[in-house]
Amino acid sequence: MTSPAATSPTETATPALPTGVDVVVAAQTLGNTVRHTPLDLSARLSGIRGQDVLLKREDQQVGRSYKVRGAYNFIYSLDPEQREAGVVTASAGNHAQGVAFACRQLRIRGKIFLPSTTPRQKRDRIADIGGEWVERIIGGSTFDEAARASREYAETHGATYVHPFDAPLTIAGQGTVVKEIFEQAGEPPATVVVPVGGGGLLAGTAIWLRTFHPEVKIVGVEPAGAASMKAALKAGRPVTLPEIDTFADGTAVARAGDITFQLARDLVDEIVVVPEGAICTEMLNLYQVEGIIAEPAGALATTAVARFLPNLPDGPIACIVSGGNNDVSRYDDIVERSSVYEGLRHYFLVAFPQEPGALRHFVEDVLGEGDDIIFFEYTKKNNRDTGPALVGLEIEKPENLAGLLRRMDASRLEIEKLEPDSPAFAFLL
Repeated sequence: MTSPAATSPTETATPALPTGVDVVVAAQTLGNTVRHTPLDLSARLSGIRGQDVLLKREDQQVGRSYKVRGAYNFIYSLDPEQREAGVVTASAGNHAQGVAFACRQLRIRGKIFLPSTTPRQKRDRIADIGGEWVERIIGGSTFDEAARASREYAETHGATYVHPFDAPLTIAGQGTVVKEIFEQAGEPPATVVVPVGGGGLLAGTAIWLRTFHPEVKIVGVEPAGAASMKAALKAGRPVTLPEIDTFADGTAVARAGDITFQLARDLVDEIVVVPEGAICTEMLNLYQVEGIIAEPAGALATTAVARFLPNLPDGPIACIVSGGNNDVSRYDDIVERSSVYEGLRHYFLVAFPQEPGALRHFVEDVLGEGDDIIFFEYTKKNNRDTGPALVGLEIEKPENLAGLLRRMDASRLEIEKLEPDSPAFAFLL
């Protein structure tokens, strides 16, 4: 077992791996500084699974994310000299809010490097939480680019770098989430499902469970566009993904941590990858049924439980809703992605003859009952016989697509379907 001293951020050698005891110590450090968030039963997901599904509501945490737990635990451990020199970090938004909270609470200066993809809602919250104690620096298009810049600043100015996931004290603080789950649950969960970005929450969950409840199944969930832990486990070491989709910004990490990889490899039962469209559908279900505003990363665990984990042990399933920092302006995009993924929205290039009645033919002879035009952009070409149009259609049921395509083939119009993985589709999403 490691002691708190063994996981000090001042060490220059490779740090010892954290254990479940470190999570217990972290819980004592946090005390009532952070919220003990609710553990709610989801009737919707319980009905789908046929077993109790419990939601750990870290979307109600300080900063609306579990990240404050690891950030505060790390920063609290600094000695007076380190506190005077200040801290620096990189974050896609949630860890930054945790660092901002800790800086303000402990009166420590902090600089926070944010990728340009960080939603404005998160940027504004960082400023509100940290006040005069933090400075935001926007740069780079991904977390990994921001992280490089922040490390360079730390080395140049003598500030302490607060890692968002790959530091023992950060991991131990994040592990207090699962400790709370088992204190709150009437019946101990048989499975715990955890969202994965760099792997800090997963690692913290694993070290506590393997120490105190080794029989529990641990499942990590990554978005398909940034499955860095899955790639690391396949390669046998952390690898850098050549590109990532930043839609699930809270988990958009191109390289899993060194420490978190070791712990995931040795302690975690399964890593599953879920598509972004399914995440969007689950975000809408969480909002419309449970009244939960989850960010994309916050809906990863429940997405997997709803659709992608067919074989789980009997007994309660605990899902961590890791964050609720979702800008409402993104919901149009979320609805669009969900509808495309569910097979309800489709886009076509239609060459309309530049003659009267062409559009009427399309509406009356091609569209079926319940088909709806939700997008139409037409460009008239005076020097051509046809004019191109980009047409978006919404159908009532996915199985209606086959009939629509048959009517298109029988039509005198030239119609090309745009597939979601085509380069042209990128202009729509």
